[in-house]
Formats: sequence, structure tokens, C-alpha cells
Amino acid sequence: MPLAGGNVGGAVRIGETVRRPAGYWTGAVHDLLDYLGRAGLDGIPEPLGVDGNGREVLSYLPGRSVDVDTETVSDALLVDAARWLRRFHDAVQSYRPAGPVRWRNGTHSLRDDQIVCHHDPGAYNWIVAGDRLVGVIDWDMAGPGRPLDDLAFMAWTAVPLFRPRPAAGVARRLRLMAEVYGGIEPVALLGHVETRMASATDRIEAGQRRGDPGMLNLASVGEPARTRASIADLRGRRPAIKAALYSV
Repeated sequence: MPLAGGNVGGAVRIGETVRRPAGYWTGAVHDLLDYLGRAGLDGIPEPLGVDGNGREVLSYLPGRSVDVDTETVSDALLVDAARWLRRFHDAVQSYRPAGPVRWRNGTHSLRDDQIVCHHDPGAYNWIVAGDRLVGVIDWDMAGPGRPLDDLAFMAWTAVPLFRPRPAAGVARRLRLMAEVYGGIEPVALLGHVETRMASATDRIEAGQRRGDPGMLNLASVGEPARTRASIADLRGRRPAIKAALYSV
């Protein structure tokens, strides 16, 4: 049964498992998920190896996916997701693989100021039940980064920032995310979104150049040009959002 959610594609459900295309990054991702599971993090799939067709096997998370093009997540769900992101970052803080690790976006060692980020915690990768976050899927883009990278990516699709909305409402939801996550000012979160999403488009383009099938799938929905156009649009809306953040 083909599954919705995510943008890269290729996931199917067989019984209580999900099968997805594997790659050179799969071992690193499964090691990460194993660690997070042992650390007690909720809302993640359990890695179950690779099947006879060379696909990674993960436990199935019941619930529905979010269509970010047609719906805006509720405040309650936004809060639940931001709280989960903080739990993930707290759990992964002590995950320090020795030496360089080959992630999907390159072989890297963790710097002292980095953690292993999800790097794609957009609302389209949430599995939800009502206003509750059941889990977060599509961990194949995981790799070194800063916590703010994940928070900014989440804000892009969940506030949302990728499409025009009234500045006052955007500012209110940015404040909500920042308050729930903790330790970050909403204006700093807003300021990092353009940088983070520009980096995302660069990674997509690099993956397309090297023939990464998942990144090539994104070309069918107009990426990375679509996101770059949305970034340019946000740049024009940012002064009004920033003013709304300071107006309280």
C-alpha cells in the first residue's frame, strides 16, 4: 500500500511495517534511530533492517499525514510538535558518533556546537491523530546541524512561513513555537528561516546533480525552484512579521 507523507516518495506499507528505498546513508540513520529508541524518545519509527528487495524496513506509525498545501495545523498540534522537537534534541544531545559518518548529504564529523538533526521535520513528515503528534517520519536527511536548523525548518511548513499569511498571526505562532521549545527568541527563529531553507534548496540541487533518486523525485514538484521562490516572497514579508513580533 503506497503511503502519503513526505516528498521524496517510494514508501509502502506491508502489514505493520513500512518499506522505503535504502541508500548508503541507511546504516547511519538506523544507528541514530536505535540510539533514540534506547533513550526513550517517543514518536519515532523502529528500524527493522533491510528486506530482500534492498528496502529499509521500519515500524509503521498509525495516524494520518498532513497536507501542508491544503491545511494549516492547529495551535495545539503546533505546540505538540515543538515540544516533541525539544525532546528529540535533548535526547540526541549525547549521541556523538566517533569519527566521520556518511550521511545522505555527505561524510561529516560532529562539531562541538552541533547535534545530529532530523533536517526535514516539516509538517508533511508528521503523523498525527487530531491535535496530537504521533510521530515524525522520513529520517533519511539526518546529519550534523544546529538545533535552530530543525526549528526553522519546522516553522517553514507549520507556522507556516512558506506561503503568505497575515503578519500578526504569523508572529503569534512564531512566539508560540519559541516559547514552547524554549531558549530561543522568536525574532531569531524568523531570522534563521531564510538561511535554513536556502541551505535546503542547495542540498536538493546537489542531490539532483549527483543523481540521487529521491532528490530527482522532488524535481517533479518543482523543487528547488518552488522553495526558492517562496524564500524570496518571505523576504518581502519579513519586515511586517518582524514589526508584529516587536509590537507586543
